[in-house]
Amino acid sequence: MRPIPKVLVAGSVNMDLVASVPRLPQPGETMPGEGFALHPGGKGANQAVAAAKLGAAATLVGCVGKDAFGQELRAHLLENGVACSLKAVDAPTGTAMILVDEAGENSIVVIPGANASLDAAAIAEAPIRAGYVLVSQSEIPMPTVAAFLERGRATKALNLFNPAPATASAADVWPLADIVIVNEVELEFFADGRVASPQDAVDAAVAVRRSPQQIIVVTLGREGVVAIDGDRVIEHPGHTVPAVDTTGAGDCFVGALAARLCAGDRLADSLAYANKAAAICVQRPGAGPSMPTSMEVDAA
Repeated sequence: MRPIPKVLVAGSVNMDLVASVPRLPQPGETMPGEGFALHPGGKGANQAVAAAKLGAAATLVGCVGKDAFGQELRAHLLENGVACSLKAVDAPTGTAMILVDEAGENSIVVIPGANASLDAAAIAEAPIRAGYVLVSQSEIPMPTVAAFLERGRATKALNLFNPAPATASAADVWPLADIVIVNEVELEFFADGRVASPQDAVDAAVAVRRSPQQIIVVTLGREGVVAIDGDRVIEHPGHTVPAVDTTGAGDCFVGALAARLCAGDRLADSLAYANKAAAICVQRPGAGPSMPTSMEVDAA
């Protein structure tokens, strides 16, 4: 009997502390906030939840603390259909301090906490088979990401890497990825140049890919998405929607892309689907709770 295709995510699990503000403050400025909320988050958790809610058999490998946040986040993942391989460690659960303005734009500071304890030993225990889609990001140690994607390469899984937040060490992992997904800010970091238009994104994506076979996907917010696949450029325009909170939109895109590729869809169709899912996500507050279901995407 052939194994069921699966999305396997190695990544961060955070509790998001979200403050609503009229605008993002300037350095040194103090301003009154308009609201505060706690939301489940972390790039790994968000991407796993997005994939699961969109129909994939999703598993998350990660670390949480032995605290109330860790318990809440584990429950959140299970409630949303994610199989958990979470190790409880002697460190606080990861947190993110997030400011969201009236236009839905955000500013984020991430405190890794327990996420820094996710090591190659935990990755070695995860079952990986040919046909699986592996997903990782930069909110866990880079040696762990490298070990995870190396196992994916050895077992002929499909490796997706989302180097966010952008760090210099993440560049070393790029050659292990079949598909790299970045936004325009992250692409500017790795390409060392400004990305002001979709054409700039195409040029920069070609410059940063590590092999002719590697696919580079660039999410451009309201401008949509562009991808480089060999000599082919794939473009999908953005969806005009009233943005409430853009936190988690990129994670929604990555999880949706993984889910559709896992289901056997073509790249162009998977990108269009992920683009639509992210447009639904930004119309809701929070990261983890804003991930849409497959029924919602199909009906959009």
